[in-house]
Amino acid sequence: MLGMLGGGQLGRFFVIAAQNIGYQVTVLDPDKNSPAGAIADVHICAGYEDILALTKMKETCLAVTTEFENIPAATLEFLEEGLIVRPSSKAVSVVQNRIHEKIFLRDNNFPVGEFVIITDVASLGLVKNDIYPAILKIAQFGYDGKGQIHVNNYKELEAAYKKFSYKPCILERKLSLDAEISVVLARGHDGEKINFPVVENHHVSGILDISIVPARVSNALCTEAVHYAEKVASQLNYIGVIAVEFFISNGKIYVNEVAPRPHNSGHYTMDACDFNQFDEQVFSLTGTPLKNPKLIKNAVMVNLLGDIWFKNETLSPPNLDLFDGSTTEVLHIYGKSEARAGRKMGHFTVTGDNVTNLELRAKEIKDLLSKN
Repeated sequence: MLGMLGGGQLGRFFVIAAQNIGYQVTVLDPDKNSPAGAIADVHICAGYEDILALTKMKETCLAVTTEFENIPAATLEFLEEGLIVRPSSKAVSVVQNRIHEKIFLRDNNFPVGEFVIITDVASLGLVKNDIYPAILKIAQFGYDGKGQIHVNNYKELEAAYKKFSYKPCILERKLSLDAEISVVLARGHDGEKINFPVVENHHVSGILDISIVPARVSNALCTEAVHYAEKVASQLNYIGVIAVEFFISNGKIYVNEVAPRPHNSGHYTMDACDFNQFDEQVFSLTGTPLKNPKLIKNAVMVNLLGDIWFKNETLSPPNLDLFDGSTTEVLHIYGKSEARAGRKMGHFTVTGDNVTNLELRAKEIKDLLSKN
């Protein structure tokens, strides 16, 4: 029995991978309708700090992992007493907080954009005018564009900081972007590392919209990205699947964020690779040797947000019959109980040879789904 903290779509895909390999899975998630809990062998419907629930996982699971970075570090520390937990509480605690993450990257000589740490109103006085335009990001519990406000001057910064209730934040200078890319890799308990092909990403309102594989950036930049991603995993002594997102600006690479889990931009691996990111999550959790994945087909992945379930503010689900079972146009629906604007409800992947044609077809399908 393996344990999964979190019951969203990433947890769901982990359950599928683990069960296919031969494991049973216990999912801990407070949502009785959680997508992962619905297919798990055991669903413990409780909070992440519920000692009785965590004790049950300790007693019944071989090893435990997570599907999102905001699991309390204290929860992981409690489970680590007598149980295999991968990634560790120490590694997760660094990257679940933007301030800790940026300090870690800076102190370990990773290329990062200019930033200022904002811990209180007084620290606003340390901000220089040449950092604008910038983005104020709340240090904890921000994801998918949430907890971020674009600011162009000191007055806007003050207003944004007030909106975040004066909680710790980080202010980052906006870079002019050539491209955004990511690397998903797995690291085993013995330090072995494998990586998936570099992904080119396009975001809308801070949420990933489209991922394209292989990334249309130079081989040199791809090599550099993989090098930095491997270094991040090693420096954190990270065991599991990890994703590192990068900005390319004026031909130079910058580390943007680190996700201590499988990643949305790695979903294409389920349809385009012989081993996917969730297989590798199971391997790294259980101490099984990692499998070096191969990209069998080029791919374009498109996120489906809850917005397309509504027409003129009325619930009107998209016509998913567009997907007829083809192996080159594959739909994944996450089993969420309610569609909401901005909520990830599913994704689809188009695979083949010519990336330009794949991108055009993917956008055509998305447009059709938005209209139906």
